[in-house]
Amino acid sequence: MILPIYLYGHPVLRQEAEDIEKDYPGLDKLVDDMFETMYHSDGVGLAAPQIGLPISVIVIDGTVLADKFPECADLKFELINPDLEIIEDGDPVTREEGCLSLPGISEPVKRHEHVRLNWLDRDFNEHEQEFSGFAARIIQHEFDHLLGTVYTDRVSPIRKQLIRTKLNNIAKGKVKCDYRTKSLSK
Repeated sequence: MILPIYLYGHPVLRQEAEDIEKDYPGLDKLVDDMFETMYHSDGVGLAAPQIGLPISVIVIDGTVLADKFPECADLKFELINPDLEIIEDGDPVTREEGCLSLPGISEPVKRHEHVRLNWLDRDFNEHEQEFSGFAARIIQHEFDHLLGTVYTDRVSPIRKQLIRTKLNNIAKGKVKCDYRTKSLSK
């Protein structure tokens, strides 16, 4: 089932997500619905707060970016209760980012290029892996949603001031999307 994406300005995007237990009701269906919603919206990642649930669940599929970013070739999984460690072995890199919850805008964001991730899959099997490059960026972006952070929180104050009107319009639902959305006004 395709779910609505909650837009910038909705309070759920500012809540810190809570870990879930193995018996979380309907977890398999939720993960499947999140993947379906992400694909329908042409995204490469989706965190549960973006569909109105302040829980620690993320789906990622960066495989469509593998031609440009080979490190994304096998980047498809669900993350339950992830724990992220930034590996600071170089200067952060600035790249443009966008977000399904902030349609129509993209901004330059500095992020580190290497991360270590611990997570559970939908069967609650434990995983640990290091990621680099654009794969690390996708993971950091989605993990931020679990902390109540959106990528525009990481842009310079001047850039944020320049996009203030766009952000306000998104919060009011005054934005065109090819996918279902939920704003404060609807």
